[in-house]
Amino acid sequence: MKRRASGVLLHVTSLPSTFGIGDLGPEAHRFVDFLAETKQGFWQILPLHPVPAGANSPYQALSAFAGNPLLISLEHLVRDGLLDEGELGEGRDFPGDRVDFEKVRAHRAPLFRAAFDRFREKGGGPRYEEFCWSQGSWLDDHALFTVLKGRHGGKPWNRWPKKVRHRSGKALLSARQEMADGFEMERFLQYIFFRQWADLRAYALGRGIQIIGDMPIYMDYDSADVWSRRDIFKLDENGDPEAVSGVPPDYFSETGQLWGNPVYRWEILQETGFDWWADRLRHNLAVTDWLRLDHFRGLVSYWEVPAGETTAINGTWVDVPVMAFFERMLREFPCLPIIAEDLGTITADVREIIHRFDLPGMKVLLFAFGDDFPAGPYLPHNLTKNAVVYTGTHDNNTVRGWFENEAGEAMKERLFAYLGREISAGESPWALIRLAMMSVARLAVFPMQDILGLGEDARMNHPAGGTGNWEWRLPPGQPDGETRDRLRELTVVSGRGGLRT
Repeated sequence: MKRRASGVLLHVTSLPSTFGIGDLGPEAHRFVDFLAETKQGFWQILPLHPVPAGANSPYQALSAFAGNPLLISLEHLVRDGLLDEGELGEGRDFPGDRVDFEKVRAHRAPLFRAAFDRFREKGGGPRYEEFCWSQGSWLDDHALFTVLKGRHGGKPWNRWPKKVRHRSGKALLSARQEMADGFEMERFLQYIFFRQWADLRAYALGRGIQIIGDMPIYMDYDSADVWSRRDIFKLDENGDPEAVSGVPPDYFSETGQLWGNPVYRWEILQETGFDWWADRLRHNLAVTDWLRLDHFRGLVSYWEVPAGETTAINGTWVDVPVMAFFERMLREFPCLPIIAEDLGTITADVREIIHRFDLPGMKVLLFAFGDDFPAGPYLPHNLTKNAVVYTGTHDNNTVRGWFENEAGEAMKERLFAYLGREISAGESPWALIRLAMMSVARLAVFPMQDILGLGEDARMNHPAGGTGNWEWRLPPGQPDGETRDRLRELTVVSGRGGLRT
């Protein structure tokens, strides 16, 4: 990340679509056109992994490698002759401004079935066979995990029959033969996902747009990876977690946060040369240009809580062999295109690793006007070049929502003093966008909601819970011409537009 640039944060699910959820189809390509037109250099998304039914968070990964079939474009399935246009007509009563994930799943299930049947009738083809062969290290386990989960009524894998739970070779072979149809359909869906994604990414690169992906540090317990690689997670002989992840008590929570993901056996990962992590990074960097590593500090030391605890209070810090880890990753990837999610309380050892390996960190302007003003690390005059500055992230309120509902009078007074004038709630998003654009940080990124000046109703996620998380969608026809012109002009004036026309 050597040149000044800017970009937009918008997850794929938030794109407009006739079919209830943003996908990899025409609207995604039109969004790339918008980015190129306004001289942006980056599109940042959230994780692309499949997620559990009913959870919807892209950070609850059912696989470290698979893509989310809900993002498959139905229009492109029609284009490729795997669906008929008339088959898409039913069930189009989706809300226009939100994703109803359950309705989307129900609508797509029979369409995916029909597409797979037609694909099989045509004989698949060499591209499909090559995909299954080249991705076999994760694809077969993911497909088998998915069909086994369906067979056992959605129960987590530690409640499956003993032989498949413990991956008896004979039991797995038998299951794969008995459920061959479903197994092949899951492989087909992954093939279609990655083919459509490759088309979209190639289109983006052709228009000068790089994609920043996102990778959760931990896996969901009920995932294909924990089931298939029990050796690298802290599980007991029955496959139950011995210790789980979280963060300790702090200013925001007297009991900390108990995330519940199984933590890694770092000693085993190190003995195996961190191969699983190398495979994971290699796979993700093959489909995106950069990766944001969520909860980066967990790669230096992590908060480990004994299984069975109801809060995170009784956890302990456990060190990770971080130097050996990054030295291996640098042998694999000489130029490591990683953005460290280093928000929150970050200790000196974490800052040292970020500095030693020259990784850009994250700076969020919504955090810049607190009691540490004007010495706070998120203020534009305190930033460094090797940083990514955001107005906010998917976990924050929108700027306007923050201004209207969270910023106290003292915080607003600091903001006004910094800007040199008072502003209204409606002016606040673009005031912070301008601060980010004019900062020294090489990359500035803005949630689409802030570009549109939307309020709290457009928030993507409330980390503390609540309803409606991950559901927001970009209204059709937005952004309008005036907003496009404004973004393009500010991008050029701040020196972030590069030489592209």
